[in-house]
Amino acid sequence: MKQLLIFILFAAMLCWLMFSPIYKHVLIVRQAVLQQEVDYLLEVGASGSYGYISPAMMEDSRDRLGRFGMQPADVVFELSATSGVDASNPYAPVLRGEGISLTMSYPYENLFDIDRLIGLAPPLPGERMKAFGMKMSEYVP
Repeated sequence: MKQLLIFILFAAMLCWLMFSPIYKHVLIVRQAVLQQEVDYLLEVGASGSYGYISPAMMEDSRDRLGRFGMQPADVVFELSATSGVDASNPYAPVLRGEGISLTMSYPYENLFDIDRLIGLAPPLPGERMKAFGMKMSEYVP
């Protein structure tokens, strides 16, 4: 009985040690891709040509994230301007000197379930990884 228990514990630890680096790399890559998208959207949206981040730009971003294996429908955008105006309205762009902030989030998608083998609690199903950025608009009418 003691040997069986040792075998089960050893097998669980071996599985965790073999697979934990893989899913942690997936997590790191997803976080980096989210941050890269936030930076790109802010760079384009806050430029002198736009002054906004339109829903079409957000859909294009979802498509790019889909190419990295993420589910486009699960990406959530939170967009705001420091002046309180709608930062997604192309007919009323955010003027120069006002900030545009963007937060993108994506669910963890059970990446941490294997941690249960060693007694760690995974994130709750509603928790999401987030990437944030803020840039001053350069748009001049």
